Amino acid sequence: MFQGILDALTGKLNGCQVSGVLVLQLGRESDVRHRRLSHAPPQGTMGSEPGPVQIVTVCKEDHSFALDTEALEGVLLAPEIRDKHVVVLSVAGAFRKGKSFILDFMLRYMYRKVLLRHTDWLGQDNEPLTGFKWRGGSEPETTGIQVWSQVFLVKKKNGTEVAVLLMDTQGAFDNQSTVKDCATIFALSTMTSSIQIYNLSQNIQEDDLQQLQLFTEYGRLAMDEIFQKPFQSLMFLIRDWSFPYEYKYGLEGGSMFLDKRLQVKESQHKELQSVREHIHSCFTYINCFLLPHPGLKVATSPAFKGQLSDVAPEFKDQLRNLIPKLLSPEKLAEKEINGNKVTCRGLVEFFKAYIKIYQGEDLPHPKSMLMATAEANNLAAVAAAKDQYYRNMEKVCGGDLPYVNPASLEEKHEFYLQESLHLFSSTKKMGGKEFCNRYRDQLEAELGEMWESFSKHNQSKNIFSAFQTPAVLFVLVCFLYVLSGLLVFIGLATIAFACDCLLGLAMLAMLTWAFIRYSGKYRGLGGAIDETAGIILEKVRTQAVDIVF
Repeated sequence: MFQGILDALTGKLNGCQVSGVLVLQLGRESDVRHRRLSHAPPQGTMGSEPGPVQIVTVCKEDHSFALDTEALEGVLLAPEIRDKHVVVLSVAGAFRKGKSFILDFMLRYMYRKVLLRHTDWLGQDNEPLTGFKWRGGSEPETTGIQVWSQVFLVKKKNGTEVAVLLMDTQGAFDNQSTVKDCATIFALSTMTSSIQIYNLSQNIQEDDLQQLQLFTEYGRLAMDEIFQKPFQSLMFLIRDWSFPYEYKYGLEGGSMFLDKRLQVKESQHKELQSVREHIHSCFTYINCFLLPHPGLKVATSPAFKGQLSDVAPEFKDQLRNLIPKLLSPEKLAEKEINGNKVTCRGLVEFFKAYIKIYQGEDLPHPKSMLMATAEANNLAAVAAAKDQYYRNMEKVCGGDLPYVNPASLEEKHEFYLQESLHLFSSTKKMGGKEFCNRYRDQLEAELGEMWESFSKHNQSKNIFSAFQTPAVLFVLVCFLYVLSGLLVFIGLATIAFACDCLLGLAMLAMLTWAFIRYSGKYRGLGGAIDETAGIILEKVRTQAVDIVF
């Protein structure tokens, strides 16, 4: 298809050579200029033939993401477009729902209607549909993120030229992608596009809205301070719409249907209200288009190659209605971030910055609904078990209760510890034994920390323990005073002087300890004095035991 178009262009434009960028001027003169680029064709194309370019790849082994910077720059940094404001149209959604199929009709519109000014841009009935790779069947086709190698320069009615880039994304929820893979692809495409088409089948289900909430929140997390709505336009494209008698095909029926689906009512559950409020808070503009089924031959024939003769007439009619609403010059919306319009050069830098964020570990990993529910379920069981242990131990050695013998307190601790672990084990939880065991280990560690806290608090109530440090220091002062006198008496004045120095230090330590206890300041120094006194007492006890036994 594209070779034929390019051949026609060559004759029409008096020998101008075809290149990777199409420059379109739509105005009173309606002249079409086709410039040749100085750089080689982008990676992913065949010679000068345009084609899809893979810019983001997903490694299936470790589910990591890689940006092909060279390929992206080859598309966006051509001299003719790099400083132009960019319009990015992206299609995202579940796999095998016809995203690439609809994008190829958009390409046909850009080449035939915008460039060649053909009235009937859909083409001949027997003409196969080419462009982004697509096929029938149940297995996924597109992986990662692809863009079309030719960027279209379109002159809007206000005289400004904008660069139009078409983007195709990997389908979500196939049998090889994790929730993180799906969320990252959707988030990246939403963050970098000015028009995001959310491709859905037959209806807008509640789980579609919940997934949209998850994916957009994952994108919003990666964006630094955003003072406006973080994303621009979102279109719900409902494929195979079967209820035209309720809401007719097209944008008008879709808008009425969407208003009802996204309506926030007081009678709704808080969770349902939250989903809808979140979606409204993320996008500046939201609409919906209802598209009929393309026909049984399209859905069931393995020989279908996109020829219009096999496509239902009502589907073709709605294509003629849908695509101009997205790509006609007066409808194009430049990509903006924080209110600032983005150029092609700037888009490259944003891609680099965003992919680094998703390659790192700063963002939380999105989880499946089962894993998120299982995690919340286990955390609730941990919290309940900790609360029971705390309440039981408070009854034994709480703040207003007297000192408890350490052996008796430890016995109570062991009993209540087992009780709390039993409560956790007996609580019905999701996630399986291995998953739950991680939270049981976490519970044991946290109960151990709580036991240490209770034990220290109980020890602080022991009146003898409270006076241990001043008693040790007082005895030390008395001992050094007597020892100093004896040393002077027997003529060892030098050693006696050393004892007097130690005596002075002991008295200073005792006064310092008293000040710290009274004022509550310099607690670190007070702890060091307590620790030193404890070491001295332990040494004396050890020596006394050795002498006695």
